[in-house]
Amino acid sequence: MFRSRGSSTPNEREQRVIELVAQGLKNKEVADEIGTTEHVIKNYLRTIYDKLGLWNRVELALWYEARRHEGFLMAQVH
Repeated sequence: MFRSRGSSTPNEREQRVIELVAQGLKNKEVADEIGTTEHVIKNYLRTIYDKLGLWNRVELALWYEARRHEGFLMAQVH
């Protein structure tokens, strides 16, 4: 199965899900945090994985950390 890489960027709600997953929260905990169901979080994650060309939570957390540090480094330069 082929998965396209980085077809678009996550929207604001998806970015919040990414942040919470990267902090190590389980789907149920993410759902409770943003006021939705675990099923909705699973759907968000599928969409996020497709958008970013990722396969799982570990890749998502690594992707998030890399972007977070890039932003930090860019802020240091300016």
